[in-house]
Amino acid sequence: MQSFLSSLIVLIVVAWLYANCCLDLMHLRLDWLQDGLTLFSPYATGDGDKGSTQIQFDVLDFQATGDGVADDTQAFLDAWLATCGTTLGVPTMIIPKDKIFLVKPVIFKGPCNSSNVNVQIDGTLVPPEAPSMWKDIDASLWLQFDSVDGLILKGSGLINGRGANWWQQSCKIRHGEGCTKLAPTAVKLMRCKDLVLSNLKLVDSPQTHVLIQGSQRVSVTNLKITAPAASPNTDGIHIHASHDVLIENTVIGTGDDCISIGDDIYHVTIQRIICGPGHGISVGSLGKGGSNVSVEEISVSSVKFFNTSNGVRIKTWQGATGYAKSISFDHISFNNVANPVMIDQYYCDVRGKCPSQEKAVQISDVTYSYLSGSSKTRVAMSLNCSLNVACTGLHFESINITTAFPETDSEAFCINAHGETKGYIHPNMSCLLQQT
Repeated sequence: MQSFLSSLIVLIVVAWLYANCCLDLMHLRLDWLQDGLTLFSPYATGDGDKGSTQIQFDVLDFQATGDGVADDTQAFLDAWLATCGTTLGVPTMIIPKDKIFLVKPVIFKGPCNSSNVNVQIDGTLVPPEAPSMWKDIDASLWLQFDSVDGLILKGSGLINGRGANWWQQSCKIRHGEGCTKLAPTAVKLMRCKDLVLSNLKLVDSPQTHVLIQGSQRVSVTNLKITAPAASPNTDGIHIHASHDVLIENTVIGTGDDCISIGDDIYHVTIQRIICGPGHGISVGSLGKGGSNVSVEEISVSSVKFFNTSNGVRIKTWQGATGYAKSISFDHISFNNVANPVMIDQYYCDVRGKCPSQEKAVQISDVTYSYLSGSSKTRVAMSLNCSLNVACTGLHFESINITTAFPETDSEAFCINAHGETKGYIHPNMSCLLQQT
């Protein structure tokens, strides 16, 4: 009798769900537990520790092939629509391991119905190899998440941008007609709040690997980003028009900046980074086209640079206005790094092609402390500030940067740079003007 009643209850529950057309629980699997009946989605398992059901949407259940040849774009979009649209539990889009998924340029759009949305990448994602596949669409697009609050993008998987064909036709390598200035960014995170990106590997993006734009409260941890040193414009992470961003415990080696910070930025923390090869960590370039710049509260600490063409750098265009202030570089080490410390207010992407202009971004309250290591350029510290708008409030404490060549001593170079020093400072910074 008890068994009959239990079976009857199951039939009643299934009939009720079917009658109410509950999309997220169709094809429901019912599992008996010792302490009662627990409902699971067809693509998911429950997570009792979190006190809520984890609803999982595996791309394979949406007809993804995962052989690296067939186009899986529509399957990913369908899985995303189900993940973003569900109102049940904490939804997770699953990209399983041991599979290679070919995905064309795509935008995963929000907002979603859940306050938290997980994307678990354990397999490998690749784009089409031929740049011609981007004909008549945004050349900067590959994988974009737009307006998805509470997004958690993580996993043990690989995002392989297969950028070699793009690099070969880059205007930085192949000059003249038909060269490419714009190429896909592997992952764009646009207009997202409370965003987490962690534990993934990204390789060989056609251009920037990760773009964070228009976003707030962002945590980026434990990434590994690599591309050949000669690959053009392959920045590791670029941040633009965002605030409250944390980047930590990450290894980056590419053909451009390991991390670059654009305009309209507030409160960015970068810590425990290994950078190299690449162009270092840059605030800028800022103010291209005479724009008004707003950058403040940037902290860069516990960074190790290896064989990079720059270390920590602030670069601005002439003719701009606004400010870059409250910036600190702390506990930084350099190993055979060119230009370990640089402020360049005469930045120009084509040497000699930028006319002199009077306006400049105001750089102030910048602290360099506990910097050490070796420079492969004689000038280890270059402070090339605007002649019209001085750099002010520069603070240097406990600096010891030698050259990588024992027979040559390191030097500092300053133009219109005002500040103070504290403790042991090498190279000598007598060129620094005293703060008034």
